[in-house]
Amino acid sequence: MHSYSTAVSTLHELRKSGERKPDLVVSLGQTLIDGGLTRKLGDEAWSVYEQIFIAALDVGRDDLAKTCLERLEKRFPDSPRVELLLGMKYEAEKKLDQALSIYEKILNEDETNMPVEKRKIALYKTMGHNQEAINALVRFLDVYYNDVEAWLELASLYLRQHLYQQAAFCLEELILLQPQNHFYHLKYAEVLYTSDNIPLALKEYCRVIELCDDYVRALYGIKLCTYKLLNASSSASSSKITGNTDSHTLSVLNELATERLLHVYSHKKCSKVIKDVVREWLQNY
Repeated sequence: MHSYSTAVSTLHELRKSGERKPDLVVSLGQTLIDGGLTRKLGDEAWSVYEQIFIAALDVGRDDLAKTCLERLEKRFPDSPRVELLLGMKYEAEKKLDQALSIYEKILNEDETNMPVEKRKIALYKTMGHNQEAINALVRFLDVYYNDVEAWLELASLYLRQHLYQQAAFCLEELILLQPQNHFYHLKYAEVLYTSDNIPLALKEYCRVIELCDDYVRALYGIKLCTYKLLNASSSASSSKITGNTDSHTLSVLNELATERLLHVYSHKKCSKVIKDVVREWLQNY
């Protein structure tokens, strides 16, 4: 059993940090609701009810979610924020068309409602309507260009459709927004490699290593790129394949990547079998 002060302070800190711990929130919220303590919260009670509602949906506590939603609807009738919660409840109940209808109603009244637009996009994905989700994200980013999560989501959707050029464009925008984020450079490198743009992929993998020492996926990427470039045809078109990087530099990069991977795995707590497999793979590349 939690004390009133502990429950209130913990819920406040979780809202402030954005951390989702649904089991804990439900436990704390149940304490407040069962003890009739929410009335002591004043206006903060409505934020707490919303917090408990979302956590209750996460853990399948439909009864608790219903209680919170009813109290919010009574206090804020016809509120778009509460209607959004109703849509989320329908989503949890797999009533997806009803949820979509609610989101479209809210957006018809206020097309700038960003939380609802994001829920609608997520719902399109859940329903398997990838093209609708892409179209909605493109419109969303026309207004909210700096939303990195939306760019990442759009890149992911393009990749599902095997639209690598469009996915690469999204990742380029992410790199412009957050140039020091090694993960975006890594995703960009992997898309470039898949698109067979090996010279640029190699540069991006090297950039990842600049930002994050001994990042294993990037080291493997360098091995694959240098191997492919070193074994490129010596025909007249080979310069298009290898770019401006000479064979000596490619060989050095390949050897350095091998050295760093062996170093990383020598310090990893993994079985001898795995280490042997890694060594054998490296010998082939």
